[in-house]
Amino acid sequence: MPETPTGVPIELEPRVIRVLAPNASAYTFTGTQSYLVGTTDLAVIDPGPDDPAHLAALTAAIAGRPVRAILLTHHHRDHSPASRPLVAATGAPVMGGAPHAPDDHGARADAAFDRDYAPDRILADGDTVAGEGWSLTAIATPGHTANHLCYALDDSGALFSGDHVMGWATSVVSPPDGDMGAYMASLDRLLGRTDRVYYPGHGEAVENPQRLVRGMLGHRRQREGQILRLLTGSAQDVPAMVARMYVGLDPRLAGAAGRSVLAHLYDLRARGLVEEDGETWRTTGRIAA
Repeated sequence: MPETPTGVPIELEPRVIRVLAPNASAYTFTGTQSYLVGTTDLAVIDPGPDDPAHLAALTAAIAGRPVRAILLTHHHRDHSPASRPLVAATGAPVMGGAPHAPDDHGARADAAFDRDYAPDRILADGDTVAGEGWSLTAIATPGHTANHLCYALDDSGALFSGDHVMGWATSVVSPPDGDMGAYMASLDRLLGRTDRVYYPGHGEAVENPQRLVRGMLGHRRQREGQILRLLTGSAQDVPAMVARMYVGLDPRLAGAAGRSVLAHLYDLRARGLVEEDGETWRTTGRIAA
């Protein structure tokens, strides 16, 4: 992994600049990546946490150019709170999915919803935002959150993939907002596209995105198979499944792993393959399609 300095604007390709926020953690890797799209005027994708140093770095990279839109892939608080001071600095409208903040008491506290998120324009699948020499199209990719969007930079083959697809790790899918069935369907949708490169919310650019997406689908199906095998003939609770499925896991990530297992269980329950009995789960005897 090459060294990635925070606060330094890095041109990834014509019309695309990345600025890394100083919020590295077990869940954000080297930090949240904000993107500036355009040349004469700009869109800012995922302005990140409300951190004065990061806001100063973004402002310096914008360099007085008009900002036509502040776009959010989703409004977890490592992605969206800086939108408010950036609005104050630029006057740009905030755009993204519909506000959605369910009560979620899962382990990933850094990813709690930004409950002050209030977009000026709600974007739906296929909506476009354009400036001089650039156009971005919203691609609905629910799963990590119900309102997650990716953005395709038209005529370039670049996709800003947010937290849906990242090169450094698989996305956390945490119920009640995270939905494994929707997440898998969104991966299938991206697999059917022909994007050249993904620029994710965390981690380096993904240069062979279709291969990575195929691998992520396979990984999730393997996890599903593990769960069904563990529950065959023996009801178990989620912590017991995590201990057997994630040998050697960083203890800081055990809670998130449990939420991911729970998301798989909810999906399997919806398909009639498992059932809940108090704190434990067991198979129903039906065969997975």
